[in-house]
Amino acid sequence: MIGQTSYEKARHYIETSAREKEEAKLQKKKLHPGPCITISRETGVGAELICEKIIDFFKLYNINEESTWAFFDKRLIEKVIEDHGLPASYYKYLDVEVRSQMHEFFGELFGIAPSKIKLLHKTTETIYHLGEFGNVIIVGRGSNIITANLKNAFHVRLIAPLHDRIENCRQLYGMSKKEAEDFIKHEDKERKEYLKNYFHGDIENPLLYHIVINTHLHTFEEVAQIIGRMVMTKIIAPSFLT
Repeated sequence: MIGQTSYEKARHYIETSAREKEEAKLQKKKLHPGPCITISRETGVGAELICEKIIDFFKLYNINEESTWAFFDKRLIEKVIEDHGLPASYYKYLDVEVRSQMHEFFGELFGIAPSKIKLLHKTTETIYHLGEFGNVIIVGRGSNIITANLKNAFHVRLIAPLHDRIENCRQLYGMSKKEAEDFIKHEDKERKEYLKNYFHGDIENPLLYHIVINTHLHTFEEVAQIIGRMVMTKIIAPSFLT
């Protein structure tokens, strides 16, 4: 149910942002973007549930009741395909963060796979446009680095002890303890390499984020409120003074 609800919200967000951008362009109005929250996370911290609760927080406190919020994780892939008219078969290439150089070389040589760099550029462009419009949470994909120069961006890193993350994966995905541990190690390694290889960044560098939260010390609800209140203080409140 959570996945379907999140998907519908994401689709509605895309439709709304596209319509409002076009209207603003026609009226030559300057857009005043809402917050763009980027979330970098260790595998198994429950980022999707936290994103849902952050959106609930802004629904409760948002002055503009008509504001549309959404979060994008792997659903971002579909947005990239939609934005750039890529065939649906490209999905599997976008979804794999790290492929061997040899696989890429022969893929491009024989026309089997699209250029990894080309897809990275398209993904980066989409993330930046989402950030410009605001009222969005973007999970992973180097989104904190891509949107670093946006004044409406707020960057979060979520961490937790391994035993917490293993238990979360067991409950959320029905994995065994061994499956969860292997999954976490694999995903964490790929995310670290993705940021290092494509953005020359260290995913564990705290200087890349406004705040690093240990989810072991808080409930999902508390994490969402911490993020929500900091964004209200740093991003939303100052916007009313300009």
